[in-house]
Amino acid sequence: MIGIVKEFQLIESFFTGRAQSRKDVVMGIGDDCAIVQLNANKSIAISCDTLVENVHFFPDMPAKDLGYKSLAVNLSDLASMGAEPAWMTLALTLPEVDETWLAEFSEGLFEIAEYYGVALIGGDTTRGPRAITITINGQLPKDVGLTRCGAKNGDWIYVTGSLGDSALGLDILRDKAAVDGEDRAYLVNRHYRPTPRVLAGQSLRTIASSAIDISDGIMSDIQHVIKSSQMGAVINVDRLPLSEQLVRNTTADMALSYALTGGEDYELLFTVPEAQKGALEMALAETGVRFTQIGQICTGGQLTLLNENKPFEPVNLGFEHFN
Repeated sequence: MIGIVKEFQLIESFFTGRAQSRKDVVMGIGDDCAIVQLNANKSIAISCDTLVENVHFFPDMPAKDLGYKSLAVNLSDLASMGAEPAWMTLALTLPEVDETWLAEFSEGLFEIAEYYGVALIGGDTTRGPRAITITINGQLPKDVGLTRCGAKNGDWIYVTGSLGDSALGLDILRDKAAVDGEDRAYLVNRHYRPTPRVLAGQSLRTIASSAIDISDGIMSDIQHVIKSSQMGAVINVDRLPLSEQLVRNTTADMALSYALTGGEDYELLFTVPEAQKGALEMALAETGVRFTQIGQICTGGQLTLLNENKPFEPVNLGFEHFN
């Protein structure tokens, strides 16, 4: 451990006093376990992610952005199931005690935690290569929730937001793409600070037939849906939502490949039956989240890519993005 006294001081100084207050937290930080009280009409959705330095983030990533992203990627998992965020635990592995880094990390972490009403209820610290592990808990009405396995033949495929920005932002940081000015700032920020579509996910609970968050790129993540649903899919790549910043700084083929295979967008990919398309328009209009129809579920178990109704093969950009 990072010294018993020092560990307790770290927790007290940077995390305990900032924890979000929730009425359903009976016992938070300060004892051997946290205790929460669950509404009898709700179920718990649980997700856990670990980010490791030099595997998932660069050593020079701003600590405030790292704190924000560490929770954002977990919130995205909850969003894909339509869950309401509630509580989290945090395990920090640190090579040394760096109070400036911790202050900035905790600021970013609590910025997003407070926005989504997430209470930090426990955790641990230890010495070693820098790593952040967050376990997030959310709540769902009983017997209601989105999964990957509900897509049916004829369902329409949608995505929120725009795709490919984060992957280009990562290539900028790796000096594999040259982008300047406001476009650079926008694209790097999209990599550092993804927007978890929490409200959109909750709005889709009774409308979508399946959902997943886009962490590995459309081509990978739609495969999870069609495999779990025992279906196939057709994606019209000419319909993929691309930002102006992505289009301005890449070729057309590269832009599509960033969108299809780049990953770490943390947008939602979801399917909707024909009968629910009207309800979808109303539900997501209230959230203010942009969404785009990009294809359709079919039988056959295969993924087909079409560009203006012709077979499409994405350019291999040799991505080595963090997983």
